[in-house]
Amino acid sequence: MWPHGAIFMVLPHLGLILVWLFIHKQMSGWCEGPRSLPWCPPHKVLLLVRITIYSVMGYASYLVWKDLGRGFGRPLALPLGLYAAQLAISWIILILFFRAHSPALALLLLYGLVVSTVLIWHPTNHLAVLLQLPYLAWLTVTAAITYHLWRDRLCPAHQPQPMEEKSA
Repeated sequence: MWPHGAIFMVLPHLGLILVWLFIHKQMSGWCEGPRSLPWCPPHKVLLLVRITIYSVMGYASYLVWKDLGRGFGRPLALPLGLYAAQLAISWIILILFFRAHSPALALLLLYGLVVSTVLIWHPTNHLAVLLQLPYLAWLTVTAAITYHLWRDRLCPAHQPQPMEEKSA
């Protein structure tokens, strides 16, 4: 596995580092405050989950690369091209989420790319496909958070209201 596997596992993090440099000031406290979601994980947990998932995705891409003959020839163009596109979109979503607060369209595109990648990878390496499933679960959590934040911003009636003390 060394050094190719390590390169594939580190590659997804390069984009995360660049995104973090661009948006790190907007990240802290993004799911806190009076309109916070009680089930929204803290920022540090989100970061740890994302780092783990990106490492697993990188390893999965290494398995596909290895099983399709290594190099970057024609057989790898579609499987690794879809993977590269989903990585790029996932980095862009972070910027849209924290800067523009509107990642819905990009999130739908990313879902489609991840599912397409899974379908293309399936005949090549079943373990690589299984390693993509936590990412799909993570995207579901991200979509739920995005939906609730969008709904609360557009529909104030759905926003959680502070509990008032009842006077006796």
